[in-house]
Amino acid sequence: MKAKNKILGPRALKKFLEEARRQGRKIVFTNGCFDILHAGHVSVLEFSRSKGDLLVVGLNSDASVRRLKGPTRPVNSQQDRALVLAGLESVSAVSIFEQDTPYELIKLVRPDVLVKGGDYKTGEIVGREFAKKVVRFPLLKGRSTTNIIKKVSK
Repeated sequence: MKAKNKILGPRALKKFLEEARRQGRKIVFTNGCFDILHAGHVSVLEFSRSKGDLLVVGLNSDASVRRLKGPTRPVNSQQDRALVLAGLESVSAVSIFEQDTPYELIKLVRPDVLVKGGDYKTGEIVGREFAKKVVRFPLLKGRSTTNIIKKVSK
């Protein structure tokens, strides 16, 4: 499947998930800004995919990233970030959300497994009530988009 065909709006995502459930597939969800893709991102995406049959990635919109990270972010547009994510073998679908949290998207997806970084305590994970299981991923030390930007800016 071409990468651009994996980028789904709410209606297309709902249809995609209904078909996956009919086939008895285990759905995994994770989310993030994924501004400048790095080893930490690839690790969490591969880990997430290993927890089920397909991986849905919620992607913060440009406006959402600006609210969360500041006026100089994102570095890459939401269309570019979505296309890069969709091009990865581990990613089955990408859906962009406008809110600061993926709560509404997780409510729509209702994943079998919800994966978040180990920097979140289980009780802090947004949308956990819509998932059958929550799994935390141990972050790779020193890997962050913020660190990359600081290093490049020197």
